[in-house]
Amino acid sequence: MGRIAKVERKTMETEITIAIDLDGVGRTEIDTGLGFFDHMLTLFGVHGGFDLKITAKGDLYVDGHHTVEDVGIVLGRAIEKALGDKIGIKRYGCCYMPMDEALSRVVLDLSSRPYLVMRTEFSSEKIGEMDSELFEEFFKALAFNAGITLHMETLYGKNSHHIAESLFKGFAHALKDACRIDQNIKGVLSSKGTLV
Repeated sequence: MGRIAKVERKTMETEITIAIDLDGVGRTEIDTGLGFFDHMLTLFGVHGGFDLKITAKGDLYVDGHHTVEDVGIVLGRAIEKALGDKIGIKRYGCCYMPMDEALSRVVLDLSSRPYLVMRTEFSSEKIGEMDSELFEEFFKALAFNAGITLHMETLYGKNSHHIAESLFKGFAHALKDACRIDQNIKGVLSSKGTLV
């Protein structure tokens, strides 16, 4: 039985349903109404090996902010729920991810202590129909709702599409590594004996 969760959230601005299987094979079904965001979330599922289904209806006539941030909230809650008691997980993950001329580093800790440090500059204000500044809003919402200490940095790069792709793929691989069960870990990997 996989580590599976489904979370729904409805507000006056968005209506979002997300289902995730952390032990999946990378099957994805994504529809947020924002094409480039769908592309990035698909990469996250495929590269993490997570089965991921996301449907989001938001007030895109305003802009993409509410939709992107709220998907981060719900995805974070789904990840946290799917992880359960975190018994036996490796807890830490790190990935250097190249995408053509861009290179990003993603390091994370499934610590239950949410934090985000994101050092990335995009060369364009928009990628497709999505505002580049929304990526930080997405990862902040995800980290704080999943209880992840998350550090992301683009070491270099020029093309905004490539930079975003290196971040999402890097996050997927780092999270996949941190979620892995290590049979040598008894209980949780903490000297305190808890990750709460």
